[in-house]
Amino acid sequence: MPIVQTLKHYQKSFLRADIFAGITVASILIPQAMAYALLAGVPPIYGLYTGLVPLIIYAIFASSSKMSVGPVAVSSLLILSGVSAIAKPGTPEYIHLVITAGLWIGVLQALIGILRLGFIVNFLSHAVIVGFTSAAAIIILVSQLKDALGFSIPNTQHLYDTVRYAALHINETNPISLAIAGASVLIIWVLKKINKSIPGALLVVLIAIGISYLIDLEKQQVDIVGKIPSGLPHFQWITMTWEQCLKLIPTVLTVTLIGIVESMGIAKALEAKHNDHQVYPNVELKALGFAKFIGAFFQSIPSSGSFTRSAINSEAGAKTTVSSLVAAIIILLTLLFFTGIFYYLPKPVLAGIILLSVFSLFNLKAAKYLWKVCKTDFVMMLATFLCTLLFGIELGVMVGVVCSILVILYKISNPRIVTLGKLPNSNSYKDISRFPEAIEDEEIVIFRFENQMFFANAVTFRDQVLDFMDTKPKMKHLLLDARLIHDMDSSGTHMLKDVDLMLKEKGIELHLCGAIGSVRDRLYKAHLLHESDYHHLSIADAIARINDPKRKENRKYRATQQNVDAK
Repeated sequence: MPIVQTLKHYQKSFLRADIFAGITVASILIPQAMAYALLAGVPPIYGLYTGLVPLIIYAIFASSSKMSVGPVAVSSLLILSGVSAIAKPGTPEYIHLVITAGLWIGVLQALIGILRLGFIVNFLSHAVIVGFTSAAAIIILVSQLKDALGFSIPNTQHLYDTVRYAALHINETNPISLAIAGASVLIIWVLKKINKSIPGALLVVLIAIGISYLIDLEKQQVDIVGKIPSGLPHFQWITMTWEQCLKLIPTVLTVTLIGIVESMGIAKALEAKHNDHQVYPNVELKALGFAKFIGAFFQSIPSSGSFTRSAINSEAGAKTTVSSLVAAIIILLTLLFFTGIFYYLPKPVLAGIILLSVFSLFNLKAAKYLWKVCKTDFVMMLATFLCTLLFGIELGVMVGVVCSILVILYKISNPRIVTLGKLPNSNSYKDISRFPEAIEDEEIVIFRFENQMFFANAVTFRDQVLDFMDTKPKMKHLLLDARLIHDMDSSGTHMLKDVDLMLKEKGIELHLCGAIGSVRDRLYKAHLLHESDYHHLSIADAIARINDPKRKENRKYRATQQNVDAK
């Protein structure tokens, strides 16, 4: 367990920094935990439960000393979207299914870490994440309209139905609720601009509780949190049916995938920023999985790494995961002694906390960057964004994953193949499409294959050679620059052998240069390099060898003998 090594090398100077960071994070976590619990469709107390056991478990097993875990907006939204299709939010059945989903998400994440399968998240590209999180931000904003506007909005299957209902009933808005939500956003934002370490959310919560108690906002038709049970969560065995597990599979897979991408991105960003610790992806996945799995038995909803709280933890000077243990102690004390003070907390305040926290998810700057740099990624981002908004979160994530995989398959099956020419007064050979001044030799055609050669693109290689044969009638030598071919399977070697035979029938020699060791091994085993005369270290060596007068004489002699033999 990494915590053993942490404590073994712990320094006294770390304690003050970790305590301060833990208290700071806890002051943000308490209001956010209750807000995100409501976003997930469960009572606020379950958010506080999620800020206790998962934090302790993560601190014990994690390799990241700066990341803070707990309830987060995106995971809460995913849970609400998936589980609300099975049961009504807030009901005992719904709460049970949310906790059950958290257990299976934890099991899956831990298994991915144990089996070292963390690479699967690479199939979800950055463009897809930008599209999904931007759409999720809008969905979260819409989901908070009922608390911010102060009137009931029925759950609908599509986002546009919720927006339309809110627009048609806008006259039912409670101005006091709207003012509370707006003031909460404004005050927290101003305090954050003044100093990020100020616990703005907690201050707003405490002020709102005081005002609510003095003027009795409940009589003003403002929703309040109400009674929150005190005491620590008790161990509770989770029972489930096979049917329930099957219904939860889409939600479990979606939250697992998004949670891994989100948490690992945070952990890696903090590692790069501080450079005082090393993050091990599979260790992190196990820690995140164990936190969810064990937390589920103590009535926790799914937790994940929080970018906001992790950044605050980092800026507050956290040195080790002891800061998470300190934050957990603050939550523990809150559960034991202070839950009663949240009775009068207005729900519009929690809506304001959520609204402000998700503004950063909508990444217009990243969308502009994708449009400028890579149109394919922009289209993929836009497809994920629109599908998530129009058809739901699960389908949006699925479309994003499928788009990512299709782009990968397209790129590897259609590798970039360029024709090279010699730059004047030099021995450099460059892509003629980028260097118009590069000179081509009519008899010696040089091309570069910029990918591995395997079953998915071997036909593309052959088609390119056929194109050379049609467009280069004077070609006598075809030189393959193999420096960028980093791997080759049996289909690749077989196709290369077929191309070699096809060229020989036309009296054209196939030459290779720059092949790396593993590729050369494959070529030798396939009997494609048994004649060293056709493989060269560089393009310049190949050209020199091809133009060698003695070799030309030998080639003419061999051609004459072949004609004689044929006759």
